[in-house]
This record gives sequence, C-alpha cells and structure tokens, in this order.
Amino acid sequence: MATSKEYKDFVLEQLGTLDNIICKPMIGEFLLYYNNVLFGGIYDNRLLVKIVETNKKYNMEEQLPYDGAKLMYLVEDVDNKELLKEIIVETCKGLQMKNK
Repeated sequence: MATSKEYKDFVLEQLGTLDNIICKPMIGEFLLYYNNVLFGGIYDNRLLVKIVETNKKYNMEEQLPYDGAKLMYLVEDVDNKELLKEIIVETCKGLQMKNK
C-alpha cells in the first residue's frame, strides 16, 4: 500500500516547525530530509525515522519500512508537533555523529 497524499501532506504540516525539511518521492513513498540529512520517511502511511543512539530514549516501536530494509522507529504521536520536532532533531544529531 502506498502512502496517501493526504497523510504525506499532514506529516509535512506537522513538520512545519522545522525549517529546511525536504520531501522526495520514492516509488509511492517519501524520503524525508532535515538540513540535508536523510532521517526517515513516510511508508504506508507511517512516519518512520532511522534508529540512532540519540533517539532510543523515546522508546519507539521498531518496524520495517518495506521488505528487505533495515528496521526503523515508528513515530506514533505525529500530532504532537513539539515532540515530533525533538525526535527529528535528535535523530539528525545522531546521524551526523555516526557519520563523523
């Protein structure tokens, strides 16, 4: 099942508190970048972020975005803009530390 335009638009609206969010389509799904860091995506109407040390404290459920992919964390509380912003910032911080 591909992600609906309505869900993608909703997630992008919720991410509106962050500048420099980029959403790129990928075979019916969407990759999400913050400050040019790929932090996750929207898969089957689910917001998933990469698993890094800095976001483990949120105790999110691990899920597969698609068959053959690495596990990612499911962001369930997409309605909470402040928590969502915090999760994205912490995820990108962890990804940048990992890549150094």
